[in-house]
Amino acid sequence: MKFPVYMDYNATTPVDPEVFEEMKPYFCEVYGNASSANHKYGWEAEEAVSLGRRRVADLIGAIPREIIFTAGSTESNNIAIKGVAEMYADKGNHIITCTSEHKAVLETCECLESKGIETTYLKVDEDGLIDMKELEAAITDKTILVSIMAANNEIGTLQPVREIGKLCKEKGVLFHTDATQAVGKVPMNVDELNIDLMSISAHKFYGPKGVGALYVRSRNPTVKISKQMHGGSQEKGMRSGTLNVPGIVGFGKACEISSRVIEEEMKKHTVYRDRIINALSELENVHINGCRKNRLTNNVNISIDNISIDALIGDLKEIALSTGSACTSASMSPSHVLTAIGRDNNLGSSSLRISFGRFTTEEEIDFVCEKVTSAIRNLTKETAAQNMAGEGV
Repeated sequence: MKFPVYMDYNATTPVDPEVFEEMKPYFCEVYGNASSANHKYGWEAEEAVSLGRRRVADLIGAIPREIIFTAGSTESNNIAIKGVAEMYADKGNHIITCTSEHKAVLETCECLESKGIETTYLKVDEDGLIDMKELEAAITDKTILVSIMAANNEIGTLQPVREIGKLCKEKGVLFHTDATQAVGKVPMNVDELNIDLMSISAHKFYGPKGVGALYVRSRNPTVKISKQMHGGSQEKGMRSGTLNVPGIVGFGKACEISSRVIEEEMKKHTVYRDRIINALSELENVHINGCRKNRLTNNVNISIDNISIDALIGDLKEIALSTGSACTSASMSPSHVLTAIGRDNNLGSSSLRISFGRFTTEEEIDFVCEKVTSAIRNLTKETAAQNMAGEGV
């Protein structure tokens, strides 16, 4: 095994060697600008972009013209939500999301609120799921967009995307989903799920960092969004700027690989996930966060009573894991996701996220189970002894 054992796949994944090999020529050999329409170098770059676009579309059941390349899901979320708010301002000024969304959605909605957009933040239950009846009740004649993530980045809960999409279609409201953690890990078909806009990031499923996409439905209905990036005509004017050709090539290859192996990986990762959950569930002071049934196959999130999370991380130097979302790990505040599902400040600040993936071995899973359970047991005993000593026992 390579140490530290990498268990932070929900933060980012290593680039698949097949992806890297396909990207390499586009740095030094095929280096043209995809917008250069007058010579071979530009034509080759545009051809590579077209293939990448088709591969991304194929993975999610879209058509190539509906794929807009971005720098990643944060940008895609901003373009989708702000773009809809501006384009459909004559129809309404109400957006619905939920309290456990990624900050890229929550802070975008907060920004729009300062400009007169009303936002409803649906609560989630202890599993992290929204209530469909509450969603239906929240939709008004002023509602223009519902934005609910497909899979939670911290606790792995899978939202009822199919039901949400069906409801939105019936109500004539656009549905956007931040599918950053879902695409490439669980099947996602935009037509079957009635998704109108979807955010994707390549580095979450073995593609390169710094490239992503926004799916924008072009039929039934035709979705329009206002420009958020000005300065050129790239990506139908929705996202101006020189295209990241090597990144798009890698993104497309990552999609092509995922379409081949997703079912096999889900089965393998379900076994790994359940093995970790079963091992940790034997400890009385461990709480499993997120839905047990409807969750990502590669995610385990726990909160632990009566021990210092810093001490635990210190005892687990042989494992690379996260205390929450990589995007908010510098914050000392309790996780807003764990707060949303009802964890108190103690449990909200003492969580671990264990996530694994394509290159994780069974040996590594066994090692993690043994090391984490052993460290928690030892720290629990030490804490109990210290408490007794403090009480004069």
